[in-house]
Amino acid sequence: MGSIFNEMLNPDGSVRGPYAQIHGWVGSLGKDNVERALKEAESIFRRLGITFAVYGAEEASERLIPFDIIPRVFAASEWRRLTIGIEQRVRALNAFLHDIYHRQEILRAGRIPKDLILQNSAFVPQMVGLNPPRGVYAHIIGVDIVRVSETEFYVLEDNCRTPSGVSYMLEDREAMMFLFPDLFKQHRVAPVENYPAMLRQTLESVAPQGAGSEPTIVLLTPGIHNSAFFEHAFLADEMGVELCEGSDLFVDNGYLYMRTTQEPKRVDVVYRRIDDDFLDPLTFRPESALGVPGLFDLYRAGRVTLVNAPGTGIADDKAIYTYIPDVVEFYTGEKPLLRNVPTWRCNDPKDLAYVLAHLAELVVKEVHGSGGYGMLVGPTSTKKEIEDFRARLKANPKNYIAQPTLALSASPTFTEAGVAPRHIDLRPFVLTGDRVRITPGGLTRVALKNGSLVVNSSQGGGTKDTWVLED
Repeated sequence: MGSIFNEMLNPDGSVRGPYAQIHGWVGSLGKDNVERALKEAESIFRRLGITFAVYGAEEASERLIPFDIIPRVFAASEWRRLTIGIEQRVRALNAFLHDIYHRQEILRAGRIPKDLILQNSAFVPQMVGLNPPRGVYAHIIGVDIVRVSETEFYVLEDNCRTPSGVSYMLEDREAMMFLFPDLFKQHRVAPVENYPAMLRQTLESVAPQGAGSEPTIVLLTPGIHNSAFFEHAFLADEMGVELCEGSDLFVDNGYLYMRTTQEPKRVDVVYRRIDDDFLDPLTFRPESALGVPGLFDLYRAGRVTLVNAPGTGIADDKAIYTYIPDVVEFYTGEKPLLRNVPTWRCNDPKDLAYVLAHLAELVVKEVHGSGGYGMLVGPTSTKKEIEDFRARLKANPKNYIAQPTLALSASPTFTEAGVAPRHIDLRPFVLTGDRVRITPGGLTRVALKNGSLVVNSSQGGGTKDTWVLED
């Protein structure tokens, strides 16, 4: 992959166009300004309660996600190219989901092995033959993208179940506008703050027939112990909809209702932030206390819309990821505009042999893993870690995929030792209802440790504001 692409500086040290004014601004900030801004940002985030739970620490602890004040900047033309690729991919994923729960043409055409879908724990047989409103399964997708050069972007993964992180995108922007209003006066930065309004429009557009012109929407949360609970409360508040737990909702006489202080209110759309398994104890896990008994039957009958639809997880399963370029071509008739990271499937003996021989230079991930857990980053692992992982891989090869260590692009970041490049990725948020809406920017996550490629907040990563400049 060659040398690391620096998003602000060209190899000869000159400044890339989108960063023309940011570069001078960074140079003008003294250590005191930076420390003051970081302290203020921290107090803003604390006041808002933006924390996330870290599991596996001595006890689950609440932490602030570190915030970097140097924005990541895209030119309008770069962003346009990227959004065309994202939209193509998202349309193909929705077409794929419709197909595998209906005619299964892609399986019949032999483009994906049947067992990989039908024996997959993320495939929900209860969804077969069901038609969600407007044929949309994944209404909210977070596409994780990395950049490796001026023109090359790769998709790392598609988050189609219940993608999180949008509250950080919104709050990072709010903090930056508060801290550095003059910087915004010098740039035309596309707004992100209308995301909650766009989300609400998307949810209203997929309400079931008969819901009327003002459908009732609720956000269903597992409750305050969930690591993303702050985001659930924040989004419900921003959209002006009720935040509910399963016990606040009930099914009666063929409809879903929410308990209120007056009489119960009928509910049309449920933006759920709980997993498929817990949605309805009568259909899925009988012991689930998080869901609503009878909810799935209502959904089947077209009397309520669930966002995202159950069973969408099959589209972001890491075993399926390797086939997504075929999926895009199969449903759009076009070559994918956004490429996948080259990937070895460890259930293939040839691929497995290659991976076992090159463990020290590859990234190996669990097929169902998430959040940076259950993975091996070869170049930064000890000999013992590599050998332990080798044993796990041999014992259960089909549970893993492997990828090269990409030279992720780097962005200038404030560190203890001053401004230094740190690796970043990007999660744009895509909404699909009556049409596809992509928020300009997204969440940029930054690996704060020198040389680290792991940007997940649970593994010590931070975030920064993402700017898309308008023409």
